[in-house]
Amino acid sequence: QVQLVESGGGLVQAGGSLRLSCAASGRTFSPYAMGWFRQAPGKEREFVAVISRSGGSTTSADSVKGRFTISRDNAKNTVYLQMNSLKPEDTAVYYCAAHPCTACLPTAPPGYTYWGQGTQVTVSS
Repeated sequence: QVQLVESGGGLVQAGGSLRLSCAASGRTFSPYAMGWFRQAPGKEREFVAVISRSGGSTTSADSVKGRFTISRDNAKNTVYLQMNSLKPEDTAVYYCAAHPCTACLPTAPPGYTYWGQGTQVTVSS
């Protein structure tokens, strides 16, 4: 079992920045690709960004490219999402998740084995 706990959400004005953290406990963190997803009210959960086990590869959704950066520190069992130039449409609950793939960057929720409880991000206009 891997337990994931997100933090760092909050209320920010448009154009501002936030850094989300996702701390893992339980089983070792490094064998998992780590993803961030978000879900706005009335919408399906959508992919935001993913990082490989080593941290050497990442990919992100077109809607956040150039604004959001995913990173990880395997020594600290933590994955981060730096969010800059935030827009009101970024408002959502953000979730981190762990995927047990060995050489992939999964962008869809199925296959992710562990999920955090989510952290709310609200961007005001």
